[in-house]
Amino acid sequence: MTALDDAFDAVPALAYTHHPRWGETVHRSDPAAIRRDITSLEVRPGDRVLEIGTGSGYSSAILASLCGPHGRVTSIDISDELIARATAIHREHDIRGLELHVADGLAGYPSAASYHRMVAWCAPPRLPQTWVNQVEDGGRIVACLPITALPSTTLIATITVRDGRPHLLDVTGGGYAQSTATAVDDALTIPGRWVDYCDHQQDPSWISIAWRDDDPQRTGARAALDRLLHAGHTKAYHDMSTAWRSWTAYTAAIGDRHLSLVSLRNRIRGIGHTTLNSAAVILADGTIIADTPHSPSLKVLRTWLDRWETADRPDAGSFPTTLMPYHGSDLAGWDLRVSLPPFDDQY
Repeated sequence: MTALDDAFDAVPALAYTHHPRWGETVHRSDPAAIRRDITSLEVRPGDRVLEIGTGSGYSSAILASLCGPHGRVTSIDISDELIARATAIHREHDIRGLELHVADGLAGYPSAASYHRMVAWCAPPRLPQTWVNQVEDGGRIVACLPITALPSTTLIATITVRDGRPHLLDVTGGGYAQSTATAVDDALTIPGRWVDYCDHQQDPSWISIAWRDDDPQRTGARAALDRLLHAGHTKAYHDMSTAWRSWTAYTAAIGDRHLSLVSLRNRIRGIGHTTLNSAAVILADGTIIADTPHSPSLKVLRTWLDRWETADRPDAGSFPTTLMPYHGSDLAGWDLRVSLPPFDDQY
């Protein structure tokens, strides 16, 4: 048994996710993902840890156990209701070494900095400069970062900070809901960022397009979504259930300016190619849909799929990755970007 095993065994998960008084919360991460990311974080006794996204409070309790009596966990969330809920459950189970605060995660929590470790259970637009500034030299960040400006196209990055700059240690497939500026009940059905058109039906459909700068009125996005909702071509492809993150990373690495992502009737998502005049995506269940059998976008999509298969569906964590500095006024920091593996030189 390791200290990590002991910490997970000591914390009653259901007490946080399905509390008899406070009820069930949807604001929780998969326990396997929590274990994966806390393992990558390598928390040591005595560490000061910042947790961004308190959620149910389950992960906070595990972090507090790992830090021990001489460490400290500062956990922040945009939702005052979640902070109140987690605080009450921590008190009930006598979890110590924790400070919980209502705060915007993109700013970190400077008043308690600096930190040896930082972990985020939500996806910011990029790695914020504010986070890096608050981590000690040699410290570590584990965060879900976008690899292109489309929802749900993310990797989990393990980063160390040296001389005030982030350096990638590892990436792996994974994702969390987008960070939000205000508390929301549902951050998954319609993401708050990079949705270019949504029909706002009871079971909504939406589309995100990489060519949004060419579509200021969003008429192109609306037309592309309509073409996919009323597809004139449907064809079954190979199973995608275990390869969706690979496909997501591969298409992001291609960097095509017409890359697009859709969610259809709140049931299934797809990634593919759209333009003002054509649309084609492959859905997560392995179905290809397009506006017509002769769609120019369908031709592009088939080319992408052929090259992805030739590359043997590379693991999402195997793509070359880079942190690119971004100095814009909206959120200074670093964009995580992927490129095609060296064995795929078709682009």
